[in-house]
Amino acid sequence: MRFWSGLLIAGAVSLATSGIMFAQAPGAMKPAAVPPPPPPVPSAQPAKASCANPDALGVVRTVEIDTTGGPGFGFEHFKMHDFLRDKEVVLTFDDGPWPHNTPAVLKALADECTKALFFPIGKHATYYPEILKQVAEQGHTIGSHTWSHANLQRKSEKEFKEEIEKGFSAVKWALGAPPSPFFRFPALQHPPAAVTYLGERNIGIFSTDMDSFDFKAHKPEQVIDTVMKKLEKFGKGIVLMHDFQHHTAEALPALLRRLKADGYKVVHVKARDQVKTLPEFDEEIVKSVKIPTVSSRPTSSVVRTISE
Repeated sequence: MRFWSGLLIAGAVSLATSGIMFAQAPGAMKPAAVPPPPPPVPSAQPAKASCANPDALGVVRTVEIDTTGGPGFGFEHFKMHDFLRDKEVVLTFDDGPWPHNTPAVLKALADECTKALFFPIGKHATYYPEILKQVAEQGHTIGSHTWSHANLQRKSEKEFKEEIEKGFSAVKWALGAPPSPFFRFPALQHPPAAVTYLGERNIGIFSTDMDSFDFKAHKPEQVIDTVMKKLEKFGKGIVLMHDFQHHTAEALPALLRRLKADGYKVVHVKARDQVKTLPEFDEEIVKSVKIPTVSSRPTSSVVRTISE
């Protein structure tokens, strides 16, 4: 499978307006098996107050997004909603979950007591649901990045709807609960009909302010250099990376320390509601996922000594 992102499209896309609510970030996030419906964000002390790392990057604040009407974010394509202040960043990761790389990204984020927004591919979610559960358990926000990372610009209306809906249903199946109604287009290709459809489904769209181009990098240092140069230019932004990429996982610890040293602060993005998946696609995912043929019960529950 080949993955790519960062391609530009011509023209601006018009989206419906929506409200964005802001709140101070809570302290250390309590792990949960799956992300529950987000409660109102309470007032709290800074995120690093109860963090084991006294010099952690942390989270400066948490924002809650109302996705009614399908608002778009990321100045590469959407200009309407600019909710970041100077020196603030949103960390986003596409194309996971993936063995070794996603857990390494999670460790780097945990070491710095900070949070990110993940856009997993539906197929990958069915391959490695246990890894995606770790993302949720550590308090990160999870959206969707289609079922198979197909370029929706090249799909019919029926096909792009299937890609979108199967992606969300697959993530829901992997997590055991619906994800957030956040979506990122593969290759950042935004067909107008698909944008309209997401608006009708009340799903928010995330483009980016700056692409790390980590899928082109040959060394971790290149990822760090690209991100920091773009941040120096723009002063803030939604950063696109990939937890599928090995060099990104390698680069992240140093990149997070560099962000901290240069005075950047992380904003954690949450949704007001969970996505409402469609039953027919939920059923399709259940049918398509291979059922294990070997029992997963522990040996102690299968075999026991009755005499010795």
